Amino acid sequence: MTSNQEPDPFEPIRLGPVTLANRIIKAATSEGRSPEGLVTDDLIDFHLQFVRGGVGMTTVAYCCVSPQGRSAPGQILMSAEALPGLRRLTEAVHAEGAAISAQLGHAGPVASKKITGVRSVAPSPMVNPTSFERCREITRGEIAEVIRQFADAAEVAVDAGFDAVELHFGHNYLPSAFLSPLLNRRRDDYGGGIDQRSRLVREIAAAVRARVGGAIAVIAKVSMIDGVPGGIKLAESLRTVQLLDTDGNLDAIELTQGSSVVRQMFLFRGDVPVEDFAALMKQPVKTGVRLFGKKVLGEFPYQDLYMLESARQFLPVVRNSKLILLGGITDHGHMVTGLREGFDMVAVGRALLREPDLVGAIRADHDRTTLCTHCNRCMYTVYGRTHCVLDPTTAYGPVDTDGRTSLPLNAAPARA
Repeated sequence: MTSNQEPDPFEPIRLGPVTLANRIIKAATSEGRSPEGLVTDDLIDFHLQFVRGGVGMTTVAYCCVSPQGRSAPGQILMSAEALPGLRRLTEAVHAEGAAISAQLGHAGPVASKKITGVRSVAPSPMVNPTSFERCREITRGEIAEVIRQFADAAEVAVDAGFDAVELHFGHNYLPSAFLSPLLNRRRDDYGGGIDQRSRLVREIAAAVRARVGGAIAVIAKVSMIDGVPGGIKLAESLRTVQLLDTDGNLDAIELTQGSSVVRQMFLFRGDVPVEDFAALMKQPVKTGVRLFGKKVLGEFPYQDLYMLESARQFLPVVRNSKLILLGGITDHGHMVTGLREGFDMVAVGRALLREPDLVGAIRADHDRTTLCTHCNRCMYTVYGRTHCVLDPTTAYGPVDTDGRTSLPLNAAPARA
């Protein structure tokens, strides 16, 4: 491509050992289609709609590295038991000519004892302001175990036929919590300055690379900022990413933002579906959500390419890894803008929940715009099967001409 040519989002790209058909990735979005923690036909169909719709790679959201690392019921545990189903999933995606990645995570302070049966862990003792559960400080021995669990999970991904793993180092899950000066107040060599707080993510990346070698691509998803007062700031995140990149264990870094502990809307932006969340809760939580939901979740206006301003700061410090841009990418112009800025790939989430075939539609018509309204009502469907409530093919029934579902705002989401 010459300097006068417009970058092409549909050009193939090499990612570690695999060549993606194009530069567009289906971002990880909670799925709710594995109620027993195992792959189902429903989960396979969910991902096939995106690869048939044109993405170069789809991402299986939140595969747990340990039972204690679950953040929601029914999440897949990377284990021998899950292996046959995972192979069915990867084979189905490969048959369509696309690649598939497994997002590996440990929830840490985002986990709940109601789900895992054990008290959640964090870098330092804390109370989760959303669940009101107290988290205990993780021990040095448990840290070593978590590092091994990430490597074990990556090995399962190789055996299952995945093309990549995405190490979830964002959103204040356990690895990300270590990066936060608010959540990490340790006095050992995993706490202190940003170089020390970055130790865990570097050791996880190194352990995963040592285990998988060059068999699959290794991606890290890193929060640039978490939007929490006293939390992860851009300047320190730049240093973390620089260290990860210099270590040479990553093929790509996906830049994200936000926290799953509090002020969750900093990640999503746009409308805050408080009434929808409240409708799923029992009293007195229901009233609390209605009164304080927006304060806890935060309110942040949506704008296209809303992570670009922060993400472009990482371009000068990354030398060895490809960079993936996320956040408000919904049309051809957004994709081209990201590539022109210097990013190698783009990731799309909510817009694909609304229209799984959006990428193919954009390829056919560069003027195509998304139907996604950024209402964020897909957020509360994580309590069942994640989907767009405006999609007429879901259990919500027909969509009115103004694009809104004909059911009331507080209708419960479909459940698996």
